[in-house]
Amino acid sequence: MTEPAEQLQRPYPLRVRIVASDPVRRLGLQSILVAAGFRVVTGSENSDVVLADGDVPPREGQAVLALGAAEAGQAGLLPRDATPAQIEAAVLAVAAGLVVRGTQLPRRTFRAFGEEAAPLLTSRELEILALLGDGLSNKELARRFGISSHTVKFHVESLYRKLEAGSRAEAVHKGLRQGLIEL
Repeated sequence: MTEPAEQLQRPYPLRVRIVASDPVRRLGLQSILVAAGFRVVTGSENSDVVLADGDVPPREGQAVLALGAAEAGQAGLLPRDATPAQIEAAVLAVAAGLVVRGTQLPRRTFRAFGEEAAPLLTSRELEILALLGDGLSNKELARRFGISSHTVKFHVESLYRKLEAGSRAEAVHKGLRQGLIEL
């Protein structure tokens, strides 16, 4: 006869090691894990699961749950903004030997031979590109960001140059096609 899930408990709490470069993020993840009843361990201690914030290559024999990382063979992969409930469930699943994949994860994509990679845009340029897709004018963009129209014009011209676009519509089109923005 099977027992309810509440009655099936480990003799010890799961040991989870956190790998995060941002100390504030690390503390946030630690509080989520402790609230879920897991034991947070340091790098020198044995762990059942490694919770990684970002890209961390999995080592042989390690169950890695990565947040906001690209696919690299991890046992678990969730978006960076996963909820505490999603993180808790994924840690349990990965510890049990299951593979976990969240929705809307960054994907490594392949491009045709000779096709150039998407240009590197600044975070402000990406914001402006997305808002250009919403039809905002330079004046509206300046108000939205609290900057001058001249600065907005500088960012828009930089977008045109980096995307090799001649108009707002072409810049938005190329941004969509290259996966830089979504509408």
